[in-house]
Amino acid sequence: MRTDRIGLAVTLALHALAAAALLSYEPARKALLAAAPIMVELITPPRIEPPKPQPPTEPPKPKPVAKPVERPIEPLPVITAPAEALSPVVAPPPVAIAAPPAPPAPLTQPIFNADYLDNPAPAYPPLSRRLREEGRVILRVLVGVRGTADEVQVRTPSGSARLDEAARETVRGWRFVPAKRGAEPVAAWVLIPISFRLEG
Repeated sequence: MRTDRIGLAVTLALHALAAAALLSYEPARKALLAAAPIMVELITPPRIEPPKPQPPTEPPKPKPVAKPVERPIEPLPVITAPAEALSPVVAPPPVAIAAPPAPPAPLTQPIFNADYLDNPAPAYPPLSRRLREEGRVILRVLVGVRGTADEVQVRTPSGSARLDEAARETVRGWRFVPAKRGAEPVAAWVLIPISFRLEG
């Protein structure tokens, strides 16, 4: 037994001397360091224990419901009223539908140029004749139901105020055949052109 221990010690000492000799030699030391094994340590994941089952929870117990106290239903008193005589329903009187109005009778325009009216032509103003003024004026005349010129307006002037005024003054004294709607005379507007021309 002792011999085995001595042998083991001698073997260890020889190994230690050999290792020291190798480490003291530079090329051998570099080769040993380069050839040193890489140690890999495997990491094992921690063991996950399955969750412990929860003890079943008991549902809350329903509260006791108090039973309503049943009361006897009293009958309602019956109220009787005297029957009233029903009043007869009166229908409204029929509404008379008015007939649509008849279309208006056609309107005839006033007449101012009939020969039997003897309407004179306007006099040429002397100053306008000397100044050689000429032109055409259009008058707008409201003819009344009696055939008179109730209103005279200048619709289109001639370019000379003297000629326009001479035409207005003359037409104010004219007589007309009034406009008629059917057989009834009515007031209406009419346009009257009057020309002033110098001869020669």
